[in-house]
Amino acid sequence: MTGRRGRPPKDADALSRDRILREALALVDEEGLAAVSMRKLARRLGVDPMSLYNHVDGKDALLDGIAEVLLAAIPAPPAEADLRETMSALAHGFRAAMLGHPRAAPLVLTRQLASMTALTPVETVLAPLLAAGFPPDRAVHGLRAVLAFLIGTLMREVEAAPTFSGTDPDGARRRLAELEASGLPAVSAAAPFLAVCDHEAEFEFGLRILLDALGAMAVR
Repeated sequence: MTGRRGRPPKDADALSRDRILREALALVDEEGLAAVSMRKLARRLGVDPMSLYNHVDGKDALLDGIAEVLLAAIPAPPAEADLRETMSALAHGFRAAMLGHPRAAPLVLTRQLASMTALTPVETVLAPLLAAGFPPDRAVHGLRAVLAFLIGTLMREVEAAPTFSGTDPDGARRRLAELEASGLPAVSAAAPFLAVCDHEAEFEFGLRILLDALGAMAVR
């Protein structure tokens, strides 16, 4: 249980954990993760910094809470959906939640979260695999494959340089010329596609391969 530290200011009653976390997420959206501090957040909320500790235990708990907000934005899959529909809906919902707040996404994608926060996506992915008939050991393999795909793909997307994302045409042309002049036959042949990345197409391609494999294993 979070202990009280100091006397709350008069406006502390207007605070809530939800309000604090959403303002913290807005701060990250505007200024990035490095800008987050309890003092700066308190100034945005117009309260004494110590009043925040009545709702969150400190900066680490605050960051875990922001991750919770992102994960909570993932909609539930359609009722009665089969395995492929469920996993596709979860994957697309996860991507949308991360791209909605790309500067906060590393909190989910790379940070070691508190146990209960981290278990939410585990349960969300594991349950449909078990329901589809995967034995627990294979369901865990499937879970880890899905999470590895989502984390790897989305980390590349949220951290991609403008050249790689195709938003810097001059940079893309320079990169293309470098690849074509590499002297490596396969690299040269694929240079137009290596120089930039269509992130949505890459996501859909990888997801289709993953879902095809999981579907085939579930049938067996």
